[in-house]
Amino acid sequence: MIRVALADDHQLVRAGFRALLDAEPDIEVVVEASGGQDLLRLLREVPVDVALVDIRMPDGDGLWATEEIAADPALEDVRVVIVTTFELDEYVARAIRAGASGFLVKDTEPVDLIRAVRVVARGDALLSPSVTRTLLGRAATGMRVTPAPEGLTERETEVLRLVAHGLTNDEIAERLFLSPLTAKTHVSRIMQKLQARDRVQLVVIAYESGLVAPGWQ
Repeated sequence: MIRVALADDHQLVRAGFRALLDAEPDIEVVVEASGGQDLLRLLREVPVDVALVDIRMPDGDGLWATEEIAADPALEDVRVVIVTTFELDEYVARAIRAGASGFLVKDTEPVDLIRAVRVVARGDALLSPSVTRTLLGRAATGMRVTPAPEGLTERETEVLRLVAHGLTNDEIAERLFLSPLTAKTHVSRIMQKLQARDRVQLVVIAYESGLVAPGWQ
């Protein structure tokens, strides 16, 4: 069972999300919060797998909450999905760097909301190639420049570039003529070597080190 937290200061939004998610046999909403402080308190009391977090909330907004969750070792298993309008790219870039695992728009289709929860719960990033280009490409000027990642093999560097392009493990396997299991193993090793929380942080590392440049297609 995937345990979900909803954080939004609009009760109607929370009620709509809860109705959709609770109707699924493998998903259960176990926490509702109207602000960041409230969310942090509840997450420390109730085990949660995925938190859907609005950006604009009173008493600690979604960006602050994301940073707090990512920085707390006791909450390392919580995956945050930011609910955004995509017009706030600078805020979304900050959330990426803080450790958010994905992004949704509030008017997303119900089937996409359900899929998002499942994708993030299994450890994948909810970032399509187009979203990655839009968000990180526009925000790249605000990112710090870091040296190229050390300790990666040539193959792992190649895999990291493809992760940054938004490819899934299956797509990476097809591109490099590998088995899906081998591609998954490469990604896992890269995450361990670079101490990345998830695939989204691998994308950030690739941008910050110059392995991937804004504007790629």
